[in-house]
Amino acid sequence: MQAYRYKAMNDVGRIVRGRGEAINPADLEVRLSRLGLDLVSYRALGAGRRRGARRVVRRPELITFCFQLEHLVRAGVPILAALADLRDSIERRALREVTAALIESIEGGKTLSGAMADFPDIFDPVFVSLIRAGESSGVLSEVLAKIGENLKWQDEQAAQTRRLLIYPAFALVVMLLVFGFLMVSVVPQMVSLLAAMGQALPPQTRVLLVVSRFLAAYWPWLLGASLAAVAGGVVAVRTSWRLRDLADELLLRLPIIGGIARKIMLARFANFFSIMYAAGITVLDCLRAGEDIVGNAVLREAVRDAGRRIRDGGGISASFAQTELFPPLVIRMLRVGEQSGALEQALNNVCYFYTRDVREAIDQGQALLSPVLIVVLGLFLLWIIAAIFGPIYDLIAQIRI
Repeated sequence: MQAYRYKAMNDVGRIVRGRGEAINPADLEVRLSRLGLDLVSYRALGAGRRRGARRVVRRPELITFCFQLEHLVRAGVPILAALADLRDSIERRALREVTAALIESIEGGKTLSGAMADFPDIFDPVFVSLIRAGESSGVLSEVLAKIGENLKWQDEQAAQTRRLLIYPAFALVVMLLVFGFLMVSVVPQMVSLLAAMGQALPPQTRVLLVVSRFLAAYWPWLLGASLAAVAGGVVAVRTSWRLRDLADELLLRLPIIGGIARKIMLARFANFFSIMYAAGITVLDCLRAGEDIVGNAVLREAVRDAGRRIRDGGGISASFAQTELFPPLVIRMLRVGEQSGALEQALNNVCYFYTRDVREAIDQGQALLSPVLIVVLGLFLLWIIAAIFGPIYDLIAQIRI
């Protein structure tokens, strides 16, 4: 909300000065008219707190919001009445306040897309662009339906990504805890027992003892340094565009994870491209929005390069083929859609192709990561067991002799 200092006139012609908050000057005029005042002049003082801007609106709430608004608009309910009904039925405070602010903005003269643009943390630029396209083409209900489907798709993709990362992270934490417990607690006791019995320690046991003593003495420093390095790396990547570009490039080069990440980004790009093109947005505008959707510097530059080629007169499929991002099957689907005039259907096929490919890649990645982690943990345990129980076995053998 914007804070204003205003001068207004009441019903008897008396000048009234005051201070108030409104979304825009038109909204300020509407608010004053409700008080029986006519706005004479105003001066912006500074931005107040935008309601809902710091509140979290979850994706399932947005899905329900789009679903209900779509059906109200499809039934012929005016947009203000539809938003008012939604405002009265929404339970969570954040989205209810945002809906109330949308109503005030529209009453102040803004369109629905313009009102949503005041809340970029909730309605991203692609969301606003789709609503604007639906308003201009008169198919707002269809656009809302596509946005709801897209939000559901994003929710599924996020769940799949979490499923990919949770198991390796959990297994890695368990492996580190087991290794740390053995090295800090069990190994020193067993080695002390061997030393007290006068048993000569083999080289692998001495190495294990050195590592164990080092971890026991410095593990708080090692943990703090690791956390500081991770935090420093995150801050450096976020503040330096060069490091951010390097991190994006390294992500795509990682084994297993890199390939899956590339497919997830391209699936998101194809999905948004399909929805925006179906809503009547031009190909170049779709590509400009897609530069931010992919979320990776390497892929962003490739999409930007494809947009430049199309702007210079190149074909869509040929321009994407020269980026070397999409497999031949996808390029072929785009070429057929471009030549037959069914580009929307071709884009839907590309989205389906990548969605299925991402799901299969995640399943394969999990199937491959599980035995790898088990083998790594087994090798650690084998090293510790061989270093500890080898001398014990030698000692028992000497006693028997």
